[in-house]
Amino acid sequence: MATPTARSDPTAEHAMRAFLTAARLLSEQLGQELRRESGMLQIHYEVLAHLADSPGNRLRMTELAHRTGVSASRLSHLVDRLDQRGWVSRLPDPADRRVHLARLNDTGRKALAEAAPWHAACARSRLLDHLSDEQLGHLKEISELLLDRLADRPPLAAPRPAE
Repeated sequence: MATPTARSDPTAEHAMRAFLTAARLLSEQLGQELRRESGMLQIHYEVLAHLADSPGNRLRMTELAHRTGVSASRLSHLVDRLDQRGWVSRLPDPADRRVHLARLNDTGRKALAEAAPWHAACARSRLLDHLSDEQLGHLKEISELLLDRLADRPPLAAPRPAE
């Protein structure tokens, strides 16, 4: 694994700006397409997909917040909205009744199944079809590295720039 180095060269700055802009545009376009075709917000899709991929279609709220990269407070509001739509339920954890779980309901599973083809088609047309297998492997590796590094850090934990 590469060791981090201090970089302030134009190539690194350009790479960072290009990455942030591309990620924002991709997220916006995926979200717009998904909402137009299924009426579902991108973050709702992500929550449902994480629950669908979990044993018993359920996760502790704190784990779901961690996986989606949103605050516990924001996740609580999201789960409330998904609960109102009948897509998820909130229930106490049998192992620790102070902790709550989010569970994917049959209605949520159906909504996810209906939205998945639209989401996949948009992801393919906007990103995946434009990458070679090697590039896709690099994207996966870089994305997983970023998730590992960023998921456990508070938002303001960035180091101060060198003067």
